[in-house]
Amino acid sequence: MTETVRNKQYDLEERTFEFARDVRTFVKRLPRTICNSEDVRQVVRSSGSVGANYIEANEALSKKDFRMRIRISRKESKETRYWLRLLDTADDRLLEGQRDKLIQESTELMCIFGAILKKSEKAI
Repeated sequence: MTETVRNKQYDLEERTFEFARDVRTFVKRLPRTICNSEDVRQVVRSSGSVGANYIEANEALSKKDFRMRIRISRKESKETRYWLRLLDTADDRLLEGQRDKLIQESTELMCIFGAILKKSEKAI
């Protein structure tokens, strides 16, 4: 993990970018198995989609569009967590530790997007 991710002292666009980049760094170290090949494709897509949809939310044309994009970011965070859990680390403790940190970050992002969604729905 980068120092920026550990401190979490920056905006959410940067945090989601760092998350997607950290996922990509992590999957490069995984054993090359048939299952991992398929699951890596999925986790790379969903981790990138978290931030991409958040950026889209910030450029939303309406409050409804904003809430939809935030919902998608939350959903993609949850999906990323799922795919991370499926990846085979071959019982490598270092890889398992990195995966656990990424799972924790995806969980935190899910909670952040959930809070944004809740707050935006109250503002209606």
